[in-house]
Formats: sequence, structure tokens, C-alpha cells
Amino acid sequence: MIGVYLALIRAQDGEVAGLFLGGMALAALLAIYAVARHAPLRRSALAVSGAVMAVLGFFGILTIGLPILVAGVVALVDVAGSTKPTR
Repeated sequence: MIGVYLALIRAQDGEVAGLFLGGMALAALLAIYAVARHAPLRRSALAVSGAVMAVLGFFGILTIGLPILVAGVVALVDVAGSTKPTR
């Protein structure tokens, strides 16, 4: 999504938002960490990743935000549906 965002902004001759890129990178790294089912603090990492993606998706809804918002909601639903408590 970061690559798509950069391509979209460059095509529109716009200025890249560093905060958006940083947030997306953080959310992606946390989601990658949360892929491991037995990782300590997996649920917390996935919850933060989902929340960051949901907020960034909401703010970017008029451009690239909808897929990011959907990804955030999916991550939050996974956290809510998980029964194993966080360590």
C-alpha cells in the first residue's frame, strides 16, 4: 500500500505526507510481527496495527483510504475474536 500511495501522490504532483508513510510502515511492521501465532504480545501488536490502519484509512478515505480502513477493521475483528489473553 505504501508503494501505491507513493505512485498516486506522484501522479497527482502532490506532496508526500511523511506522517502517513510512517504510520503505514509502523502498522505493516506490527502486522508482520503479529503473523506468528505464538509471539508474545501478538494481540497487542495486532490491535495497535489495526487501530493505526483504521485511523489512517479514515483520514485518507478520499484517496487510498478505503482498502487501508478495511484492513484495519479486519485486524481489529481478529483481535476481538481471539480468545487467548495477551501475555
